[in-house]
Amino acid sequence: MDVEAHRDLRLLEAVHQDGHVTQRGLASKLGIALGLANIYLKRMVHKGFIKVVNVQPNRITYLVTPRGIAEKARLTYEFMDYSLHLYGEVRQHLREALQACAEAGKRVAICGSGEAAELAYLSLKEAGLEPVAVFDGEGQREFLGMPVHPIGEHSTVEFDLIVVATLDRSSRQLQELLDAGVPREKLFPLRQEPVASPDPKHKPVSVRSRSTNGKQ
Repeated sequence: MDVEAHRDLRLLEAVHQDGHVTQRGLASKLGIALGLANIYLKRMVHKGFIKVVNVQPNRITYLVTPRGIAEKARLTYEFMDYSLHLYGEVRQHLREALQACAEAGKRVAICGSGEAAELAYLSLKEAGLEPVAVFDGEGQREFLGMPVHPIGEHSTVEFDLIVVATLDRSSRQLQELLDAGVPREKLFPLRQEPVASPDPKHKPVSVRSRSTNGKQ
């Protein structure tokens, strides 16, 4: 599923859940600028997926049309099929990498606290490992009963590898760890392309190659 299709699905879901949602509210839910939310809404209205109803002179309601409901169902099926294949691929190469870590006695941490982090945690358990720590943003919450530490506290924990638990191809979470001073060779992204080393003599290590041999 491409980014545009996923965005359309999230927009239809948001309007279906709350027809009184504002454009500012949609922008917040989708993590986009207000102007983009307006453009996307107009696009969905033009396609006949969403209808605008004037409830009051200064208030409108958005309704998902029957055509929009059919599109939402189609996109939901597509997303589920995509997710199943993606999770299977990610879990396989993660399982191989963590098995190598277990054999080498390496200490593994997780960065993230969402569904991808749960997948990483499950793979750790299957390899007979316990995460030495969980990091994510500013911390201040729990993940499966374990405290979540701010990324800035990574220097207080001894680890050999951090699984960057996100399925987003964006490098934001990976870059946050690099900016916090975590060595690139200690990071295992689930999907991101490797970040080029500042030293031209060093070639970036691909996820596939590190998942095969488990080396840092």
